[in-house]
Amino acid sequence: MSFLHLPLNRKFMGFTTTDLLTSKTRKDLVRLAKKKDFDIKRTIKNLKYEIELEKLQGELVNLQQWITKNRLRVAVLFEGRDAAGKGGSIKRFKQHLNPRSMRVVALSKPTEDEQGQWYFRRYIKELPNPGEIVFFDRSWYNRAVVEPVMGFCNQSQYDQFIVQVPEFEHMLYEDGVTIIKFWFSISKEEQKKRFDARLENPLKQWKFSPVDVKGQEFWDKYTYYKEQMFSKTHTNFSPWIIVKTNDKKTARLESMRYILSKFNYDSRGESNVSLLPDPNVIVRYYRNTQQIDI
Repeated sequence: MSFLHLPLNRKFMGFTTTDLLTSKTRKDLVRLAKKKDFDIKRTIKNLKYEIELEKLQGELVNLQQWITKNRLRVAVLFEGRDAAGKGGSIKRFKQHLNPRSMRVVALSKPTEDEQGQWYFRRYIKELPNPGEIVFFDRSWYNRAVVEPVMGFCNQSQYDQFIVQVPEFEHMLYEDGVTIIKFWFSISKEEQKKRFDARLENPLKQWKFSPVDVKGQEFWDKYTYYKEQMFSKTHTNFSPWIIVKTNDKKTARLESMRYILSKFNYDSRGESNVSLLPDPNVIVRYYRNTQQIDI
């Protein structure tokens, strides 16, 4: 990773840019860390993360160009409990992509008209066009977990959705749409920690809502509906991929690796970064999968 483009007075993982440019060896950095009294192991871990992130983002640029050239349609669904890191991951996914052939979809609650329409209609309008990647920050699976937990849909609406969603996704699959479904899994303790951090940070308080409070209160209810969703909507053509997200940075890297591993795009692997996702972090759902958000 190059630091030459950074301002000289900028701090990076505890070091200033000048520190990084004038240090010739690892020992120089260790000596500076001791002098500045900060955790060198954490700093090195963060530096490695930034280096690997940059390489994987470069691979994503190559993937996007290949998808555009071949006019493929790719939809990536990010689901999970509140504060699991969905938005932060999407931010890193799209950071260097061409906005002309990439979109992020984060729909608000349905309007009165939409409430009277077929449930999937408002999502169909947002599906990828030829040559486009669409990242869904929550998707039609709102009706599988959040809505029944919070009482935003009735039993009949929920039952109809559960029956229809595999058929809906099978039609998309047959029409050539690639759907990747991520479930970002977070422990109850880590979720609470992140909620508290949001409240303490004025730049993140907008993320906190009354629904977040219910996330802890209704934890077991969320777990029940999540398991129902997995068992009834996990299919060979549209499987659920569980991402363990207690370590947000690792989750970002491994979910990127997973997507990159699914396509044989031009210049694949030219960054010399591993494209094989860590099986300890990325797990295809099956009934006996050990989960951290049970």
